[in-house]
Amino acid sequence: MTRVASLYLPQLAIERLFRPERPASPPEPQLPRPGSAQPAVILPAIDDDPGACSVPRGGGWRPGARWARGDASRSSATQARIDALPAHQRPTMREMGRRSEGADHPFKAMRADDGAPGRGGHARVPVQAGWARPKILIERSGQRDTVVAACGQALMLGLRPGMAAAHARALVADLVVRDAEPEADHAFLDRLALHAVHHWTPIASISGADGLWLDLSGAAHLFGGEARFCQRLLRFLQRLGFTASMAIAGSPGAAHALARYSGAPITVLPARTETAAIADLPIAALRLAPGALTSAARFGFERVGDLYPVPRGPLARRLGLAAVERLDQARGIVAEPIVPVVPFDTPTSQRRLLEPIVTAEAILQVIRDLVLDLVAQLQARGLGARALTLTCRRVDSDEQRIGFGTAKATREAAHLARMLAMRIERIEPGLGIEEMQLVAPRVEALEPVALGAHFGEHRGAADVAALADQIAGRIGEDALFRVSAVESDVPERAVERVDVMAKPTGWPCWKRPARLLRRPELLSGVIALLPDHPPRRFAWRGKPYQVVAGDGPERVHGEWWRSAREMWAVRDYFRVEAEGGERFWLFRRGDGVDAPTGDLTWYMHGVFG
Repeated sequence: MTRVASLYLPQLAIERLFRPERPASPPEPQLPRPGSAQPAVILPAIDDDPGACSVPRGGGWRPGARWARGDASRSSATQARIDALPAHQRPTMREMGRRSEGADHPFKAMRADDGAPGRGGHARVPVQAGWARPKILIERSGQRDTVVAACGQALMLGLRPGMAAAHARALVADLVVRDAEPEADHAFLDRLALHAVHHWTPIASISGADGLWLDLSGAAHLFGGEARFCQRLLRFLQRLGFTASMAIAGSPGAAHALARYSGAPITVLPARTETAAIADLPIAALRLAPGALTSAARFGFERVGDLYPVPRGPLARRLGLAAVERLDQARGIVAEPIVPVVPFDTPTSQRRLLEPIVTAEAILQVIRDLVLDLVAQLQARGLGARALTLTCRRVDSDEQRIGFGTAKATREAAHLARMLAMRIERIEPGLGIEEMQLVAPRVEALEPVALGAHFGEHRGAADVAALADQIAGRIGEDALFRVSAVESDVPERAVERVDVMAKPTGWPCWKRPARLLRRPELLSGVIALLPDHPPRRFAWRGKPYQVVAGDGPERVHGEWWRSAREMWAVRDYFRVEAEGGERFWLFRRGDGVDAPTGDLTWYMHGVFG
């Protein structure tokens, strides 16, 4: 018997971003589920002793106060008659006119300076002291920013997904606005699904942008039953800082609908009762397309049960074949397969030895066998190793680990064995090694490369990856790098370190020294004509130099967008040659005319080869 659980995280995007800011007291209001009744909002009293009148002492008016509610019984009866009508027969707000019952989100009049009642003019709703600041997430949609998620506090203040961000900022003061990160939310669901596969059930799948499907067939009894499993899972998510609800049913569609629209945090549905359980849920619980929902409202279908007596042919013509299929899937008539996430198995090779080994030759032989086994796995899966970790377990239960990375993905057995042999002296076998394991924790796709038939007259670019790996194994991986250009006029900011296999691009056409000092060094004893002549004499690191030739200046302006101190900063660079043949790259701070551009001090910045 199939049992599927649907996990729903209504505020995943909000709670994932704002978990560190969650207030301890009072708790943030829970997001109402779609289709469920809005919970009653109890706001702190504005007046300490309202007495017979509920108007605040500070002036202004408060919609929803006792004097504005009128006859509550008459309003409730009127609203009940309106709710009893089908959706397409209900009068619009314009036809009903202005109503006196309390509003969901009122505007407040601006408080006058003299304490008199406010007159007209809508004010921004303030956030009351002691409450958490309302939070929303926005996303760029066309030419405007749109609200895509809102916390419970923001929902109670009238903010809704789909609203313009500018409108939301105008309605609520002190609104916390962040950009939505749908890729990060999906990545979190991926990690949660993988965690479920490793700890709860072998089949788990992502359900939309805010939930998971878990196939509990034959697995719920391991956790004390279905209800006990739901309780444990919700407590687990609560410790992580997430609000969730969960439903278990015989079909994925029914579990999905009950988790989102039943209004209960945990719903465990008995077998073969899906049809009756989802009958009272709204049509949106069937995951229909927006066009089908619009057609359903036009034809007067409000609940899932309204579709049961309709013949399939007319129903398909009105709502589409996809709506009929969704209905059958939710009722369990048509199967809905779950595409499970497949956890990645790290390529691993292992040897358990009959006798402990202590010599380098024996260890090297086992390493070669491990590498051959690992390369076979990588070949079969079309992968190449970017990092390897060798673990040696000794007879005294101690572990020795060595690891290294490669410049690019590879599965060449001889190269990998050579790289491990270079590090074999780091292994301390002690009384003997009884088990060795080789793991590739980082891999990349590596497809075969077609070789051209050039018969030796044409050779491609040399592959320096193996050379880079060997050099890095001797001097350290951090000591090997390349230099690439960065978009900046200031020379010390115009270069950066990149990976040894990266291809540097964007080098400027100007002449630059082969060696650039990390920081410019101050020169002393400089003699030069202003404003545009190179120095004739200077001293650097205690040694005097006489200049015989010079070229320049090359003027570089400061980057004012980085620092206000560089607004008027100017450097004049010169290439000079000393009597001994040395060639230097110097600069003077300032243009020699305007004092704000610099103090006319000279610095050494580089040496030409």
